Amino acid sequence: MVSKSQISLVKSLQQKKFRREHRLFVAEGYKSVSEFIASGYQMHTVYHTTTVAAKLYKLSKKVNFQDISAADLQKMSNLTTPQEVLAVIHLPHWPKLTQSNLLKRFTLVLDGVQDPGNLGTIIRTADWFGIQNIICSEDTVDAYNPKVVQATMGSLARVNLHYTDLSSLLQQLNLPVFGALLNGDNIYTTNFGHEGLVVMGNEGNGLRPEIQELITKAVTIPRWGQAESLNVAIATALFCSEISRSAYLK
Repeated sequence: MVSKSQISLVKSLQQKKFRREHRLFVAEGYKSVSEFIASGYQMHTVYHTTTVAAKLYKLSKKVNFQDISAADLQKMSNLTTPQEVLAVIHLPHWPKLTQSNLLKRFTLVLDGVQDPGNLGTIIRTADWFGIQNIICSEDTVDAYNPKVVQATMGSLARVNLHYTDLSSLLQQLNLPVFGALLNGDNIYTTNFGHEGLVVMGNEGNGLRPEIQELITKAVTIPRWGQAESLNVAIATALFCSEISRSAYLK
């Protein structure tokens, strides 16, 4: 039987300050949880109903599984309709980013992305296109926010998220810095080469002026219709697609 303190801990992890305090976060649903079990993440506890016990136990013999009632799972869950599995997972300790970590590959950089759904979609997109690292400004939404984790559909288990002072980092790195801006070169004729940082801005304000000053090549997705702007997750997907296409053609 699950205790009140266990339920209280899991519920508290909906808030960033408690995720940081306990160094834990929550993932829900069989697909997401199974991805984390298969990854290098350290599992704390996996709570589940009896209906999925057999499937889960085949995944690992090292995980602390706990069979609980649907009612207790409901109390823990952040979802309106809880799924049958909820995992409490240790936050990772990513190694410090250096120039050598980023050579001969593309890395996404997010400047102030605020919407959990957008970040979750960007992480899934990065996973699809084989992008290993996403560098986030310190005010970008927390990647371990339950809504972000849910939106990644397990891709968070394979993409490394780093939070840092972007201005300081970009000045330290000697790499091409492509920025998504309205007055840049056409994305479809841009030569992205074989490495670099692709910087995407805040949903409403785009890139901050101090970040714009560090862009080495401004790139624009040309507009043919009347929409004022593109959703940042959609724009990121288009950039990833063009980078991938350029690499494939070479």
